[in-house]
Amino acid sequence: MAKKEIHPQYFEKTKVTCACGNTFVVGSTMKEINVDICAKCHPFFTGEEKLIDTAGRVEKFKARTAKASAIPKKTKKIRVRKVPTQK
Repeated sequence: MAKKEIHPQYFEKTKVTCACGNTFVVGSTMKEINVDICAKCHPFFTGEEKLIDTAGRVEKFKARTAKASAIPKKTKKIRVRKVPTQK
């Protein structure tokens, strides 16, 4: 015996709205969908690369490497083992 009404309602004309203002229609189980990024504004599809250097990570890395190269490296002391001489 098949269960009746187990599937959600399907909307053929669901309006999808992007944060950039682009809208399009798809089929979905939701009446309206709001998205943050779409094919019109996504860097992969637009070909525009957006680089965000948060908190100057590159500069911090360069400063760290410069500081590390300025400090002289410690040399390890070599322990010499004395060999007993035969008399």
